[in-house]
Amino acid sequence: MVTSRRIISIYLRLKGKHVGGSFVLIILGILSAAMGLKGFLLSSKFIDGGVTGISMLTAEITGIPLSILIFVINIPFLILGYKRLGILFAIKSAMAIAGLSLCLAFVHFPDVTHDKLLTAVFGGFFIGVGIGRRVAHLDHGNAGFCAVVDQLLSRLSSRCHR
Repeated sequence: MVTSRRIISIYLRLKGKHVGGSFVLIILGILSAAMGLKGFLLSSKFIDGGVTGISMLTAEITGIPLSILIFVINIPFLILGYKRLGILFAIKSAMAIAGLSLCLAFVHFPDVTHDKLLTAVFGGFFIGVGIGRRVAHLDHGNAGFCAVVDQLLSRLSSRCHR
């Protein structure tokens, strides 16, 4: 259960870190990932992997906006991350995923190219840089399902090697 004491504890842990610089890099990561999705992949009908890919497929089939689906489909993994990795992990991860969702919903990106090779290379580059920036500066926060699984597996493997 989340209590006010727990929230204050989390705030104090975040306050002690250099959040300002990390915050800027997280925002840049979110913008980079959104550029890869909207500027390259979506316009060329390419699909990404993981929860983003599932969200893209579902959005194409149902007509539900991608920005909503990315957040909603990540909710079970946020819950799993909270239960297994802690509330700080879940809060940071939810903020990163919400940031990407809001950016996809409200920021306009130009349609850069329809060339399939350029779309694959640069779309993947921007998404990779964006997710890498968000994860690196969230101090083990996550950008989706794969990051939760990665964190769980790395904790399990470190316990096995003791």
